[in-house]
Amino acid sequence: MADAKKHWSGVAEAGSLLGMRFLLLVYRLFGRWGFRLILLPVISYFYLTRRQARQASAEYLTRLLKTFPQCHQAGLSTVRHFWCFGEILLDKLLVWMGRIHREDVVFATPEVFEEVDRSTRGGVILVSHLGNTEVCSALAHQLPNIKITMLVHTRHAEKFNTLMQQTNSNACINLMQVTDMTPATAMLLSERVAAGEYVVIAADRTPVNGTGRTSTVDFLGAQAAFPQGAFILAGLLGCPVYLLFCLKHRQQYHLYLESFAAKICFNRRNRREQLQSAVQAYAKRLEHYCQLAPLQWFNFFPFWQVVSPTDESQD
Repeated sequence: MADAKKHWSGVAEAGSLLGMRFLLLVYRLFGRWGFRLILLPVISYFYLTRRQARQASAEYLTRLLKTFPQCHQAGLSTVRHFWCFGEILLDKLLVWMGRIHREDVVFATPEVFEEVDRSTRGGVILVSHLGNTEVCSALAHQLPNIKITMLVHTRHAEKFNTLMQQTNSNACINLMQVTDMTPATAMLLSERVAAGEYVVIAADRTPVNGTGRTSTVDFLGAQAAFPQGAFILAGLLGCPVYLLFCLKHRQQYHLYLESFAAKICFNRRNRREQLQSAVQAYAKRLEHYCQLAPLQWFNFFPFWQVVSPTDESQD
């Protein structure tokens, strides 16, 4: 049984590479309905054996329903939450196989996409574990003037990433493995942004090493720790910052790109308060999009934890 306080990066990756390949083969032979038929016992197994994930899902849905009572109409449940996760996993693979095309995607904020496409400046794009980030990054490459470097902790999902790379070895997404943000990494990213590239980084999970800086902010009616790393990086790079969410509605993915800040600036005297404000603003936008797609936030680990003072940023 998993420790209730275990950090997300320490949770063992579920499933074997062979099992994932089998599910992909089923899809290739029988389509999505055949995949769903086989997925049912797989999801049932993980639902019954992953107690921590069930509890985390229940806590998230409970807090969401208290914050957004209108979501009661969606008939939310932990079982449906797990099932949605399985469906999204297939879509992640389909992206890398080239099976999700422009007609499958709705650009919900076309004016912002056009602005980014016309711009010669680089920037930082903050994403989350809401929806399908792979669709965001892969389809963004189809905009002619955009180049992307996506920061990932691929060791946490090594089997899944191995399968995606084997499925499409020519995938054009530039993935950069980052566990700790070193000065050398920051300099490299600065050069890429200066050349007009965009750095994509998730901003809703605490640091992999468990010792990085966090801000405790209000999220769905309770205090939760969010990482400061993405915002500190954006401040160092001194570039525009955007938020990107990709939510599935019916059979289409809706991409939402919005401007978060023209530039994030910190001064030494008010640095703590400015970081706190930036992280809280991000958490509020994440709340907004969670209520648009309640079952698509996939953080199956304890998120609302009491944070000790040592976890907070120091001036």
